[in-house]
Formats: sequence, C-alpha cells, structure tokens
Amino acid sequence: MFYHIFYPLRDLWFGFNIFRYITFRSAGAALTAFLIAVVFGPALIRKLRELKVGEKIRNGKHYAEIYRHHHQKEGTPTMGGLIILLAVMAATVLWARLETTQVLVIAVSALWLGLIGFVDDWIKLKGIGRRGLPGRVKLAGQLILGLGIGLFLTYHPDTSTYAGHLWVPFYKHAILENIGFLSIPLVILVLVGSTNAVNLTDGLDGLAVGCLAIASLAFAALAYLVGHIEFANYLQVVYIPGAGELTVFCAALAGAGLGFLWFNAYPAEVFMGDTGALACGGAIGTAAVLLKKELFLLLIGGVFVIEALSVIIQVASYRLRGGKRIFLMAPIHHHFQLKNIPENKITVRLWICAVIFALIGLGALKMR
Repeated sequence: MFYHIFYPLRDLWFGFNIFRYITFRSAGAALTAFLIAVVFGPALIRKLRELKVGEKIRNGKHYAEIYRHHHQKEGTPTMGGLIILLAVMAATVLWARLETTQVLVIAVSALWLGLIGFVDDWIKLKGIGRRGLPGRVKLAGQLILGLGIGLFLTYHPDTSTYAGHLWVPFYKHAILENIGFLSIPLVILVLVGSTNAVNLTDGLDGLAVGCLAIASLAFAALAYLVGHIEFANYLQVVYIPGAGELTVFCAALAGAGLGFLWFNAYPAEVFMGDTGALACGGAIGTAAVLLKKELFLLLIGGVFVIEALSVIIQVASYRLRGGKRIFLMAPIHHHFQLKNIPENKITVRLWICAVIFALIGLGALKMR
C-alpha cells in the first residue's frame, strides 16, 4: 500500500523514491509485523483465555513421562498463531507491491493453511472432536493447496519459469531440465512436507517460532538475490521477475515470529497451535517453491527436517522391529527432554543449529 501511495509522489519530493527499494520496505515490514504482534498480542491472549481455548496436555501410558515435564502448561492459551497471521498480513499489505503474483500466492497459501489449522484447533479445544480434524482431512486440504499452486505456476503464461529446471545445493547446473508437469507433484511434496515438519517441531516453548524466524530471514535473503537480475547472474541462479517482493513477505514473517516469541519464550504465555504451525510451515514451503529453491529448504530448514525424520524413523522402527524404538520419544526434542536436558537449553541449542543450517543454505549459492 505504501509503495502504491508514496512512490508515485517521488516527483513532488525526492524522498518518496525510497519506497522503490525492497530493502527499505522489507525492513519496514519486519518492524511493523514485530510491533503489531507485541502491541496486539496481549489483548488476543486475554481473549483466548476468556474463550478458554487452553492447551490440553496428553496423559496416559505412552505420555506419562512427557506429561511430567509439561503438566504445568495445561490451560495455556493456544491458537496464538492468529497473532502471527495478523501481523504478517497487515505488514505485507502495508509494505509489499500487492499486484505481484508471488506475494498473492504465498499470502493465499498461509491463509488457507491457517484456516485449516484454526478449524483443527477449535474442534480440539471445544471438545467437538478429541483429536481435531481427521488427519486425512488436513492432508486433503494441503494436497488441494499444493495441486492448485502447482497447476497455476506450471501452466499460467506469466509463471512459465516454474515449470523449468530443478536445482540442488552445491551443484552448478540443474540436475533436471524442463521438468514440466512433474513440477506439480514436487510442489505438493514440498508444501505437505514443510507444513507438517513445522507442526511437529512445535513442541517446546519458542522452538518452532524461533527456527521459523531464522529460516524466514534466510529466505528473505534468497528472495532478494533471486529477484535481482545482477545478483542472480553473478551467482548463476535463475532470475525470477517479481520474486524480490517475497523479501518483504519473508521479512514480515520473521518480524511476526520474533513478536510472537516475545510471548512464546519459556515459560510460554501462549502457544501458536496448528493455526500458526500449519500457516507458517506452508509459507516457508511456498517461498521455497516460488524461488525455485525447493531442495535448499532441506538445508535452511534443517531443524524442521531433523524433527520430521525423527518421527519417520521412530514409526518405521516400531513397525519393522517389533515395537523397538530408536528414540525415547519422537519428535527428537522430546527425546532430549526425557534425557533430563532443560527445556530452554534444548530450545536454544536447536536455534543455534537453525542458524548454522541457514548459513549453510545461503553459502550453497556460492559454493558450487
């Protein structure tokens, strides 16, 4: 909005020319999202308390140990992902160029998955269904989104770039060229994978949102490089017109994440719930798709990947080895917790890992 209002006035005063620059608008979006989250967060948390949408900690034979660590969190307001969505969308509307295809696609992705997460949280918290939406329903919603985005990017005349090459980190040339309709299942896989990986990571105070903010900043940097023709040519990566505006969205997501962390840091005053986890995971996956850096997500989102893999390995081991487990509990952050490592220490250490993974992912652009 600011771009469309002030940039046309640059002839009246040269200072308005600053709204042309993505770097300025990205910084403004990050700060705006942070402030919106911090300012409006307390009111929303109070409202969630009034509605009694508090977290319910699992208990029983298989969860006794983890309940011992988390029982004091019973009743903490959840669905706090609404704070993130509000902050991101408001900041994006204010600072991004709203006619840009990439911005519209990633905004729709976050809102769609946020809606699925909201319904899931509401059903669980209001006792309509003990475990919320059935898994197949949530998966169907993710598949529909992935299919829609995949078809749009593959066959829309203005987005023909997305049906092109597949790039891998640390390798100079595309491993696959002109993949065409095969890009559709790739989009679906990335979106479903990233959405559920972030959801699985959301198990300790501040863990998921801290890693999310770090990954968002990395993708903001990637978006700026991919959307700048000179930097793209220098780094020998595919240049995508309009992708630079994703810098604004990713910066807003990072700012909103830090704002939410203000309340979600140990001991958490609010949890993001599926409302936030699905929306944020989908946004990160969509950013990777829109930047043609699908496989870079494995590096930049390394903590999310490890968390998801720990669950896959645990389930596979249990089924194939007659009930034997690899970890004390999955996802892996619970394994560390059951080894009596303090929760805040686990979280900070995984944040450190997230920073390292992000740096490796960015470095992979040049180390080829």
